[in-house]
Amino acid sequence: VDRARPVPERARAVERATYATSARAVDAAHRTANATRAAKRAARRRTGAVAIKAGMTCDWDARGTRIPLTVLWIDDCEVVAAKTSSGADGYDAVQVGYGSRKPKQVTKAELGYFVRRKTNIKRALCEFRTSADGVLAPGTAITAAHFAAGQYVDVQGVTKGKGFQGPMKRWGFSGQPASHGNTKKHRAHGSIGQCQDPGRVFKGKKMAGRMGGRTRTVQSAYVYKVDTEKNLVYVKGQVPGNAGMAVKIRDSLRKPPALDGSEVPFPTAVAGEHPTGVFVAPPQGADPFGNPEPVKQRA
Repeated sequence: VDRARPVPERARAVERATYATSARAVDAAHRTANATRAAKRAARRRTGAVAIKAGMTCDWDARGTRIPLTVLWIDDCEVVAAKTSSGADGYDAVQVGYGSRKPKQVTKAELGYFVRRKTNIKRALCEFRTSADGVLAPGTAITAAHFAAGQYVDVQGVTKGKGFQGPMKRWGFSGQPASHGNTKKHRAHGSIGQCQDPGRVFKGKKMAGRMGGRTRTVQSAYVYKVDTEKNLVYVKGQVPGNAGMAVKIRDSLRKPPALDGSEVPFPTAVAGEHPTGVFVAPPQGADPFGNPEPVKQRA
């Protein structure tokens, strides 16, 4: 076979067409990805809030359905600093602090940070990315009126620490036989590898180890009730963490509210411009008991 034989012109044309098609496909994928990123950056986003998990309770709606609720207390949440894309930071965000501390409880560097910004000393700080029109001025208070009953939120917190646990509790293993032929291995995970080949344990193997204490997010949690007078937000279901721990609340990523002022205030609720009281969301879905719809939802 003559390996030095020149490639026919037809084969070269097919190769060029294939390369051009592949290049166009790659360029189209990049353009789509860039357009998606640009659309996300252009979308309106408002800041979130930091709340204290007070515990769990329940309530009955107008249909008589029992709803489990987690009570979140927004304790003196305030904007400490603002970052803009036109400034040195290069992006739009809001730094939020919650709670309060005495001057003797913080270092001099931390005390100077709050003094320069002319804000109260906060227990902790966190940052929320926003759009350019969602940036708030330092000193702006974020209350429970920032959220509306009936919207969906994402709640992020640190799960309860369980310590070092075995595979049955940590991963839900069924365990080994409990009677015949078993000695002191009832709750063990069993074999963890193969023979000389591969001669090792694969990374990520489900074994005993430390459980809990990880940052987790509950997405699309339903806001059942908002008490603007006591700064309480009642979320349907459970959220990560023990009672007394801080959690982050922000608008849901998968079920965002309308930011045109019809559902939630944008960029935040201003004192004196929004009504106060207890607001309860309307019942969801059809009545499980088949009763006629109530005329008014009780507060």
